[in-house]
Amino acid sequence: MNTLFIIAGMAGVTYLTKALVLLVGERIRFSPAARTALSFVPVTVLTAIITPMVLAPHHAGLELSWRNPQLVAAGVAIVVSAWTRQMLLTIALALAVFFAWQYGLR
Repeated sequence: MNTLFIIAGMAGVTYLTKALVLLVGERIRFSPAARTALSFVPVTVLTAIITPMVLAPHHAGLELSWRNPQLVAAGVAIVVSAWTRQMLLTIALALAVFFAWQYGLR
């Protein structure tokens, strides 16, 4: 029963935030500084999601070694992305390295 209240509360908060944006979204004007700060939110959220999965994939502390396929693939993705600026190539090479490292070395 407690879980049901938690889920209903989260649904209510989500609904209210979405409804407020739709109802008063056009009336609110953000300053240029606030717009610049808000433009970094997607990158920050994505980094917060990916970093723990790369550095501690088994949730047992940091795994900073060449035997960590997530870390090796992330390194490859960073290098390929910085070098070529091509998203599809970056994804393809990082996935290829990940699966090769995951299933080829063990």
